[in-house]
Amino acid sequence: MKRMLCWLVVLVLGALSPAWHEAAADPVLPNFGSATFVPGAPIDNPYHPLVPGTLSTYEGEVEDDGESLLERVRVFVTFDTRTILGVPCRVVRDTVWVDGVLEEDTFDWYAQDTDGNVWYMGEFSTEYEYNDDGNLTGTNHDGSWEAGVDGAQPGYIMEAVPAVGDAYYQEYYVGEAEDQAEVLSLTEFVSIDFGDFSNVLQTRETTDLEPDVLEHKFYAPGIGLILVNEFDDEGEVAFSSELVRVDHVVPEPASLGLLALGGLGLLRRRKRRMA
Repeated sequence: MKRMLCWLVVLVLGALSPAWHEAAADPVLPNFGSATFVPGAPIDNPYHPLVPGTLSTYEGEVEDDGESLLERVRVFVTFDTRTILGVPCRVVRDTVWVDGVLEEDTFDWYAQDTDGNVWYMGEFSTEYEYNDDGNLTGTNHDGSWEAGVDGAQPGYIMEAVPAVGDAYYQEYYVGEAEDQAEVLSLTEFVSIDFGDFSNVLQTRETTDLEPDVLEHKFYAPGIGLILVNEFDDEGEVAFSSELVRVDHVVPEPASLGLLALGGLGLLRRRKRRMA
């Protein structure tokens, strides 16, 4: 019954949201030059908290050639930092698997300014390519970027005080990374197996690089991302990925890599950033 309720909520949310084909508001590129940062300050934005040692697992089923496959994404907030444009950034590792085979391994970099905005400072992503027999044929780093390198600029992954209608770039690297988000609601109710959540922030995410791709994301206060809906060309929810588990681990360097890498899943054709 709970599973049925979850999918009913997903479908209702999709129906109540603005028409999938409507043009989003023109996004603003946040002014990084005006932001100030305190080294060592926590990332505690209620909609996007990043507490080191937090391991979040997301799952969703997708049809592929008539076969139902499970996607599992694991997002690990590491204990590491990386300095970008003079700002110490938290390193978050995001892994996606296909039937026990690693498909994508990404390191994202985030920082929170003194106003509470969480900045997306770049990513280094490795995608693994396989032939029909499942043999590794190569890797690529498509979509990787770093703020301040080759003209790439950071954006907001989450505003300090979101307001309905706000539209902003999450990243801006011409031709490589141009994701943008628009705030649709601050009062959604979402029910998934992990729990029931009210006052949920809903965003619409698009990119000029793939105009047909549309996602709605849902963020619960104090937890962060709990649900992602991806729409098809008809405006129907074609795929959903939801939070199923949150673990907290202590810093044991020998095991952290294995924790982040464990899991099974299916890589979607567009990289999905869950952190």
